[in-house]
Amino acid sequence: MKNENILDMSEKSRLTADITLLMLKGAGYAAVFVLALWFIIAAMAFIGRILPEESRQTPDPINRSSMMIEVIEDVVHV
Repeated sequence: MKNENILDMSEKSRLTADITLLMLKGAGYAAVFVLALWFIIAAMAFIGRILPEESRQTPDPINRSSMMIEVIEDVVHV
């Protein structure tokens, strides 16, 4: 089977071009992933800013931290 080398490149330059293309492809995938992650974080921050001020001052609906504080206070006072 004939090696199709339509650009008439040497083997070394063709290997360099293939490696460069693969690295650029990987960098593109990484950029898409990072931008998607940034978009998700930015959307959550935007939604948080839209919420009314009263919603930021409400107590936590899951009070695990207050239970831990009570346990620590009981242990310290014993």
